[in-house]
Amino acid sequence: MGFESEARDLRRLAATDRQPAQEAGVPHGEIDPAAVQEPAGDFGSLDGLLEAGLQGGAASGVTGFRSNWKAALTRKFLEVNKELWLILSMLLIAGAMNYLMAGQRMLLGLYTLPTVFSAYFFGRRHATLTAFASIILVGILAQVHEGLFVDMQGSVLLSSHWYEITAWGGILMITAYAMGTLYERSEARIRELRQTYHGVLMILRQFVSKDKYTENHSYRVSVYATRIAACMRLNPERIEDIRAASLLHDIGKLDTSRQLLYKAAQFTNQEYQEMRRHIDKGANILEPVGGSLRRIIPIILAHHDKFDGSGYRPTTGEQIPLEARIISVADVYDALTSDRPYRKAMSPFEAKDVIAKGAGTEFDPMVVNAFLVAFRRGELEIPEVVL
Repeated sequence: MGFESEARDLRRLAATDRQPAQEAGVPHGEIDPAAVQEPAGDFGSLDGLLEAGLQGGAASGVTGFRSNWKAALTRKFLEVNKELWLILSMLLIAGAMNYLMAGQRMLLGLYTLPTVFSAYFFGRRHATLTAFASIILVGILAQVHEGLFVDMQGSVLLSSHWYEITAWGGILMITAYAMGTLYERSEARIRELRQTYHGVLMILRQFVSKDKYTENHSYRVSVYATRIAACMRLNPERIEDIRAASLLHDIGKLDTSRQLLYKAAQFTNQEYQEMRRHIDKGANILEPVGGSLRRIIPIILAHHDKFDGSGYRPTTGEQIPLEARIISVADVYDALTSDRPYRKAMSPFEAKDVIAKGAGTEFDPMVVNAFLVAFRRGELEIPEVVL
């Protein structure tokens, strides 16, 4: 955030926070526990998610939680049961060989499918084990059912079926080893590219944090945002986009003058409009990069949008990308808990109260509920040694 625009938002938020506490007789600087309504449920179950969304007071929050959980449950089911799918596919092929065709040897080629599947998802070791299990299964069937291998006239070839099984099994094992090796090499290249990508992000965020007040700001926002996203059960790809967008959300300030960035006095209207343009400048900087960084451009453009439409742009509610709504909460939380030229940092509990009171106006209630759960679990604490 720019100093002046940030000051306006945070002073407004802080003012709405402190007034009820003082009216209730709570000493300044302390938080009335009754003032914050944290979700009674937890994100460990579907009922807890729906209850948390309802307590946020937004029907869109319930819909978002339900859709997130449907996707999460489906993804979890597929991930946990991949090996079960492999076993089931082999048994189905074995059943087809026994009952559906007279020339069952034609179905031997289908055992390549679970082998390739295993190589793609698990690597060389699992692929080789899958191929070996397929060979054992076919061998058992051939022993139990002597008519498994027949020639074109339908006569049983007892003398040659073990030779055929051995030849077929050898080819299957070679296929499994080759596919698994290719998969692992591909994964190694992807890991190397990902490490390079993360390194570039770290270098860029050092340029973005150009003063003592915003030092490590982008890093902290990325930690808060990804932990909130994890509480919401977003998939790993979306969480990675949130992390990248958090690290680079202020990259447009590289093209903003230092005098403007460091100005603690009130901005003129022209200066305020110039500060607001940093989101467009950030998008322009990232546009030529392409690849996964291009996906985060809409997030960066929207991270100053407010849930009620009072932000940099008039977009409201679910028109704002969910990733941007998450970063908005993380960004404000870090700004509130950090020193600025125009104010001292709030305590984490004060900042939490401010975020909670902004649900439905400044922030998405669904995201605020996830933030409160992460806060309660202690997941928003970052050791100083990390910074």
